Amino acid sequence: MKFGEISIGQRFETASYKVSREEIIIFAAQFDPQYMHIDEEKAKQSRFKGIIASGLHTLSLSFKLWVETGIFGDDVIAGTGVDNLKFTKPVFPEDVLYVTTEVIKKEERKGSGEVTLLLTTFNNNGEQVLKAELSALVSK
Repeated sequence: MKFGEISIGQRFETASYKVSREEIIIFAAQFDPQYMHIDEEKAKQSRFKGIIASGLHTLSLSFKLWVETGIFGDDVIAGTGVDNLKFTKPVFPEDVLYVTTEVIKKEERKGSGEVTLLLTTFNNNGEQVLKAELSALVSK
């Protein structure tokens, strides 16, 4: 979708994704090796009563789901920023996530345009787990 085809207020919803215990541990072991993500016994003693996904993992999954919609497709040039990122609820093993996006800003750029999306991720109970504003350059 080219910059000129995008309108402020447009909304999109992604497919869903089930998060496994194994992938939570594998991701965290490499990128966020804190006990609440990798040590099941210690995590059981925490306020969460078990392991939870790293916020960075949740962000990565959310972005994957958005990209897989193919809405910007090959018209995306590059990401330009993430603002107001909030991890609003923990993600647990077996949670099923999906993402809604809303176009909240458009700005003309030389040879392209910048689009800002409000990306909101929900679990299978409809509870918000992440919210962020993502910006990207998109072809005209």
